[in-house]
Amino acid sequence: MNVDALEAGAYIEAGGHRTHYHEGGSGDTLLFIHGSGPGVTAWANWRLALPVFARSFHVLAPDVLGFGYSDRPAGVTYGKDVWVEHLIAFLDAKGVRSCHIVGNSMGGGLAIALAVRRPDLVGRLVLMGSSGLRFPITPGLEAVWGYEPGREAMRSLIAEYFAFDRSIATDNLVELRYAASIQPGFQESYSRMFPSPRQNGVDDLATPADDIRRIASPALLIHGREDKVIPLAVSYELLALIPNAQLHVFGHCGHWTQIERMAEFNAIVDAFLTATCTA
Repeated sequence: MNVDALEAGAYIEAGGHRTHYHEGGSGDTLLFIHGSGPGVTAWANWRLALPVFARSFHVLAPDVLGFGYSDRPAGVTYGKDVWVEHLIAFLDAKGVRSCHIVGNSMGGGLAIALAVRRPDLVGRLVLMGSSGLRFPITPGLEAVWGYEPGREAMRSLIAEYFAFDRSIATDNLVELRYAASIQPGFQESYSRMFPSPRQNGVDDLATPADDIRRIASPALLIHGREDKVIPLAVSYELLALIPNAQLHVFGHCGHWTQIERMAEFNAIVDAFLTATCTA
């Protein structure tokens, strides 16, 4: 597998919007949906997982509309409905009729909404530190969505909120994420996505409990016990709502489960998908 080509990605027209995405591997399609941190891209979120899962699956990881290198349409009001419709259009453009989904944080909330709206498209769900329910906004999420560009602001987000292990906030990682957050157009669109009062953003990403109860897809919930961005209680509530769900909680782990517990995260997700996939 050419990891350089996987990282570089490609473009496709989806729902009338130029959409950047990463693709590799073959087999059942596995869609990765990133979260909503400043400067986030699909690759930044999933760079440690995509090459691993591309060995067994056809992986797709788009930059959601308004994020990364996908279009930032003028006048759009960002929110769950816009993002879910863009994801559906992306899958249609790629000719995907069914896929498994791994969603991180905001991406988990979008995965839940997509599974409710288009159950025919969704096989199995992996929801990591997922949104998707109403909860009082945390100081961590308030800080993430209220980010104003600065190296020290980015260092604080990573060390104080994203990770349990503060040593993860290395100069290289801080510079990488800070540089991404100040690329032309990135902060301008980001600041429009979650305006004050930011509780509205939490509520917008929520799916009604009665709809979640109708999700037929098997679901694996993964959460860091020390997550300061999305409360662990959200995953416990999702566990109670989704009929065929299981939950794995990592101790000494924050919001970045796929980074802080990389090997274990990849192994648990692979085992879940492999055990439930049909040949």
